[in-house]
Amino acid sequence: METIQTKVLVVGAGPGGYVAAIRCGQLGLDTVIVEGDRFGGTCLIKGCIPSKALIHAASRFEEITDHAKNSSLGISAGAPELNFTDTIAWKDGIVDKLSNGVGALLKKNKVQRIQGWATFANGKNCIVETDTGEVKIEAEHVILSNGSTEVELPFLGDSKHIITSTEALSLAEVPKRLAIIGAGYIGLELGIAYRKLGSEVTFIEASENILPQYDTELTKPVKNWLKKHKTTLLTECKAKAVTDTDDGVELAYETAAGTIETIAADKVLVTVGRRPNTQGWGLSNMCLDMDGPFIKVDEYCQTAMHNVWAIGDITGEPMLAHRASAMGEAVAETIAGNKTPFNPTAIAAVCFTEPEIVSVGLSPDEAREQGYDITIGKFPFAAIGKAMTQQAGRDGGFVRIVARADNHLILGIQAVGAHVAELSNQYALALEMGACLEDFAGTIHVHPTLGEASLEAALDGLGHAIHI
Repeated sequence: METIQTKVLVVGAGPGGYVAAIRCGQLGLDTVIVEGDRFGGTCLIKGCIPSKALIHAASRFEEITDHAKNSSLGISAGAPELNFTDTIAWKDGIVDKLSNGVGALLKKNKVQRIQGWATFANGKNCIVETDTGEVKIEAEHVILSNGSTEVELPFLGDSKHIITSTEALSLAEVPKRLAIIGAGYIGLELGIAYRKLGSEVTFIEASENILPQYDTELTKPVKNWLKKHKTTLLTECKAKAVTDTDDGVELAYETAAGTIETIAADKVLVTVGRRPNTQGWGLSNMCLDMDGPFIKVDEYCQTAMHNVWAIGDITGEPMLAHRASAMGEAVAETIAGNKTPFNPTAIAAVCFTEPEIVSVGLSPDEAREQGYDITIGKFPFAAIGKAMTQQAGRDGGFVRIVARADNHLILGIQAVGAHVAELSNQYALALEMGACLEDFAGTIHVHPTLGEASLEAALDGLGHAIHI
């Protein structure tokens, strides 16, 4: 058996692991990274990137279809045809290019790459099963970046028509009838995309509202889109079982009143959350403390075992790629002697629905619950010229800024509307730097841009919005 000794061993080449490994390489640390699948992890291979590609293709298809029907913008077109096989191939091409790019970056920074499954015998030693045999790795530091996987619902049955979000990104054809269990961000993103592609979509959601992590003011424009596009939304309902039929499946669900109803579908997509990958690689041999289902870490991402670190989804919420990457960089710096805590003021989250939702920091209700006396500034995209020129001001979207009433320190920023994901980094920066309403109001914003809504929301919080 080949034995490798290294300064740093990174397990998992997702957005946390590969960033940690690259930064370790840049800092001159002898580094090995082990990945059982492809470089890039869930986000790049079967999550964030492929789903956004599918969303983009679906939106373009919907736009052309609209031009064919309504001659909007003075543009007319013939009815478009969808070759879904080509769409999936285009999406796969993007994934392949980015995955290969990650591998090239690791090589450039002298990180040794091993393809295989790592199993730990103790905190610093593991055996990797590769295609060419076993490799033993002994490390001084171990960075665990094992990621997460979809939560399954075994009680539904074992129908081949029950699919995960990963499988939904590689279907051979667009399902005529798609039932989605869970109206969180994953279910809504994929469901809206498939509705644009022509599927009849039904959501089964156990909560009383979609996107339970957001308040109803933010989710209302999304609900309006679902209603306008004849998408069925069944809230306070629980999926019970899936039964195969001659032309698909029948999904049984329990309503809030306790009755059992059924719907017919071609595919049933389960999107009820994700769980950390803590099984099957020897976690029990490492003597680490747990925080519920997650590995417990301190502010430096250090576990209970000396020189064993954990980052990303296996350490808890929010399960976001950019959180994992930031944790990976911080750990690399700490291992190199530049002790760097992972202590962000806020982490922005984006839901790529129709329209998009951005949230960073505290919502109005959360701020009040923490005892703050607040002022709220709000401005609609309907009054923004750039939004109107992009047909983006008709969906009820807005920017909302939550600030302390006494000193105007910004506590949170939320937005809903077309293209608002591109504003998320500005909002995160504002909270990280401790910006006040006056900082936004005193910054000259480019005209015409969607970002002017942020300026006007800050002015509204100060009591003198200009354009409304």
